[in-house]
Amino acid sequence: MKRQMSFAEAESAGKKRVTKRQRFLAEMEKVVPWQRLLSKPLLAL
Repeated sequence: MKRQMSFAEAESAGKKRVTKRQRFLAEMEKVVPWQRLLSKPLLAL
């Protein structure tokens, strides 16, 4: 028989843990002007 879910379990069931990688990418998205960098043509070395 399946037991009833507790309030804490129900609250955390819909939330995902934020990984270090996700936090890093979110911070980089704020800091680096990606749209401006990607809109410029690439320079040949």
